[in-house]
Amino acid sequence: MAKTKVEYVCSQCGHVVPKWMGRCAQCGAWNTFEERAVMPKTSEKSARTGRERGTYHQPKHLSEISSKQEYRIHTHNAELDRVLGGGIVRGGVALLGGDPGIGKSTLLLQMTENVASQHYKILYISGEESEQQIKMRAERMQIYSESALFLSEINMTFIRQTILAEKPNLVIIDSIQTMYNPEITSAPGSVTQIRENANALIQIAKKDNISMFLVGHVTKEGNLAGPRVLEHMVDTVLYFEGEKYHAYRMLRAVKNRFGSTNELGIFEMTDQGLLPVQNPSGTMLISRPQNTCGSVVVPTVEGTRPLLVELQGLVSPSDYANPRRMATGFDYNRMILLIAIIEKRVGINMKQMDAYINVVGGIRIDEPAADLAVCCALYSSFCDFEVPRDMLIFGEVGLTGEVRNIQDAEKRVIEGKKLGFKQCILPKSNENIIKQSGKEMTFFPVDNIAQAFHILKGKH
Repeated sequence: MAKTKVEYVCSQCGHVVPKWMGRCAQCGAWNTFEERAVMPKTSEKSARTGRERGTYHQPKHLSEISSKQEYRIHTHNAELDRVLGGGIVRGGVALLGGDPGIGKSTLLLQMTENVASQHYKILYISGEESEQQIKMRAERMQIYSESALFLSEINMTFIRQTILAEKPNLVIIDSIQTMYNPEITSAPGSVTQIRENANALIQIAKKDNISMFLVGHVTKEGNLAGPRVLEHMVDTVLYFEGEKYHAYRMLRAVKNRFGSTNELGIFEMTDQGLLPVQNPSGTMLISRPQNTCGSVVVPTVEGTRPLLVELQGLVSPSDYANPRRMATGFDYNRMILLIAIIEKRVGINMKQMDAYINVVGGIRIDEPAADLAVCCALYSSFCDFEVPRDMLIFGEVGLTGEVRNIQDAEKRVIEGKKLGFKQCILPKSNENIIKQSGKEMTFFPVDNIAQAFHILKGKH
């Protein structure tokens, strides 16, 4: 009997080597190589057979390709439809990732109920729960749909046969890491299993025009587990974000071939499951403290949605030689940079002060429009005075202390006016929106952070 040839593949990046190595030369990870059998190459006879069966297609000119109108299935969940770009695209494959227990399976089970009510055929395949456990969870969430089919299975051979036999409109795989192909020698969750199983499911989705949702586990760094090529293979990549002890969950699209990227949907975890938040800005500010220094409201834009977020700063004397810095929901290195700009351009000595920044509600702000709000929050706490409760602050801060213009300034101001804000500190280069907003709001355009600090100090 001929000896089976083996090779070793890195579970982090998919790099293949003929011999086992302790450290991957491609990504630098240690002890990540797994053994797998070398699959025999496809013979010329098999290739001819495939063409004879009609699986080989002739190339076409762009003018020869028929243009079909994009067809979507609405989930009747406003936040989910927003993130997907208007609904589920027929034949599209979406990958949903997030921390354990954050609500991935809950959201998909609710989506199953909503889509099934429109007389679509749905197949929910779980590799992590038995059929009885799925029913217990559905009854707790008061889901009693009879139009959806549920299956507890991990064998890809049976899963493919079931999908081809039932021909559903929507397939949910929970999760791709648990699926197992007996033709592959490696264990479930390995790079080879994930890549091959995902590729098989995607081929079925594209050929038979079946929409699919694949649930993916995440690593301790927060990235999707498995080969990076998995994110390139699918059409849409969704990430569930949020703190474990917060009621709010954020669903973010980081890739979407059928809609805008960086779109954000906000949900609230309740006993009935995940409910869309109708007024996110008002919900985020409902518990804002009164008569407290260091609290600032910054209008951010997530995708196409303006969102008002409370940002808190705390500055206190340090008992150590090296003062402590900490940022929650904001980039730590950006915070250190802004503190250095305050010290250099305004002359405030913070070398013996601890500094903390917190974005309330478990939201993370990545855009530079929050720079000026962070500086004002730290300055308010340092000087111990309250920022007016009806004031918005936004603007990007440069290394010379200048306040630079930002995009979608008008959209941010309109959202603030809806919630009763009357004052706004903004970059001077964005003051063109003042004429458009009329007398409903008082604007304070500034060129640098020193002017912004002077305006805040003049309020007290």
